[in-house]
Amino acid sequence: MPSPVWEESKGETGQREDGAAERHDRKSGTGERLMCALEMEVTNRSLHGDSTVDCLHYDGVNNRNGGDSAEVSVPFSLPGKRTPMEGDNLHRLRDRKFLLEDKKRLCALALGTALLGILLMIIHVEICPIVYNPDSNIALIISCSISLSTGCLLILIIAYHYKDIRLFVIDHNQVDWRIAMTSHRVCVISLELLVCSIHPVGTYWKVGLHVNSSSPAPLRVSNYQSDILLDMELLLSVLMFLRLYLVHRAILLHSKVLLSASYRSIGSLNNINFTFRFVLKVLMNKHPARTLLVFILFFWLTASWMLTLCERQTEALTGNMNTALWLIAITFLTVGYGDVAPTTSCGKAVCLFAGVMGVACTALLVAVVTEKLALNKGEKHVHFFMLDTQISKRIRHAAANVLRECWLLHRTNTTKGNRGEHRRHQRCLLEAIRVFRHLRLKQRKLRDYVSEMVDLPKMQMIMCDLSANWNNSYRELEQRILSMEQKLDELSRCFQQTSELLSQALRHRNPEIR
Repeated sequence: MPSPVWEESKGETGQREDGAAERHDRKSGTGERLMCALEMEVTNRSLHGDSTVDCLHYDGVNNRNGGDSAEVSVPFSLPGKRTPMEGDNLHRLRDRKFLLEDKKRLCALALGTALLGILLMIIHVEICPIVYNPDSNIALIISCSISLSTGCLLILIIAYHYKDIRLFVIDHNQVDWRIAMTSHRVCVISLELLVCSIHPVGTYWKVGLHVNSSSPAPLRVSNYQSDILLDMELLLSVLMFLRLYLVHRAILLHSKVLLSASYRSIGSLNNINFTFRFVLKVLMNKHPARTLLVFILFFWLTASWMLTLCERQTEALTGNMNTALWLIAITFLTVGYGDVAPTTSCGKAVCLFAGVMGVACTALLVAVVTEKLALNKGEKHVHFFMLDTQISKRIRHAAANVLRECWLLHRTNTTKGNRGEHRRHQRCLLEAIRVFRHLRLKQRKLRDYVSEMVDLPKMQMIMCDLSANWNNSYRELEQRILSMEQKLDELSRCFQQTSELLSQALRHRNPEIR
């Protein structure tokens, strides 16, 4: 039998062990909370609520398991690693957000680099014959700058598609990046690199031939070869404007429609793809006049400069910027006076493209003006109500004229007056009847048109209200029928009880009755 001293010492030892275990649990809980706090700091602020929930959930699991850290795994991982734990979704969302921001930044840089290359090309073409010669070192420096901007643009395009492939891998939870490299994606990337690599390089050939010549006489190219090089340089300069396709990508990635979470959630529920077409429709719906004005002005200036570039070597009138602006404006508006016409194939192609775009923009302009001039629902109701009131007033006046002419005709018949006055009143009566019928027909047509304007949603709401009222009436009728059935059952029970009481009373008074 153990002694009391042994039991007391054993109790003290147990208390010390419990205290040590509790301190160990507190330390482990503090460390785990610290790890959760570090994880919340690493993750994005937008996911702060989810991280808190994970930490609280982890604390609850830890407390239920009695503080045993060996049985509970902490969902903490480094930014560059992937673990199959619950926190992996948070890291995927964070990486997806960072990749979207990188795509937006790379697209903006690519557009800026493309515009810089086009600006350098325009400066080189405009001031080359005036400030320096085409074979000078300044021309070589500007051409090298254009090529350098082209190389930077190609690098940015590759980086953009690299981020896009990583985003595809994260969205589809795939491991191998080669799954994203479909034939369509490869064709798109190749086409973009081909378009962005186009830039004029004719100056290199001329300068290289002049510098590398070892003969005492300078090496000169024939007129035919120089014309070919000049035409190729002009064609490459015009084709540099194909880089402006990056504008639609920048508008898509920087639009509020794509950045808004409410737009994305509602669009995903309605199976809406957030493409440039949808963003353009939203812009045309919100700011139609501003969007069309900016596009038309930019297109006029660009097409006019391209036309001057194509027609400059022919010494024609279209080689001047003023005449080119006039020709592009007339072609864009599909007027075509015929006083000025392009002479080169490049200029004809530019004018043809301007005419096609003019037809499209004119159709859009007509649609925008029609929408702006159209009355809304409230204005239509007010307008047609006032028209109906005015026609009703005119109908009353026409009816009064008919009655007046009838009375005057009757008076001329009774008094047997002049035949001319009788015929005049007859003509006035027929005219008043015609006016009265015309106004009645006009009022009928107006009311038919107003009845066709009834909104379908409003009719649907009215029908829903009627069906709801019918359902309520049906439920009330059912409740009344049920209450009547219950009352009838109670009456039948009361009648049975009354008959039993009467039979018992009769038996009690006359026991012989059974």
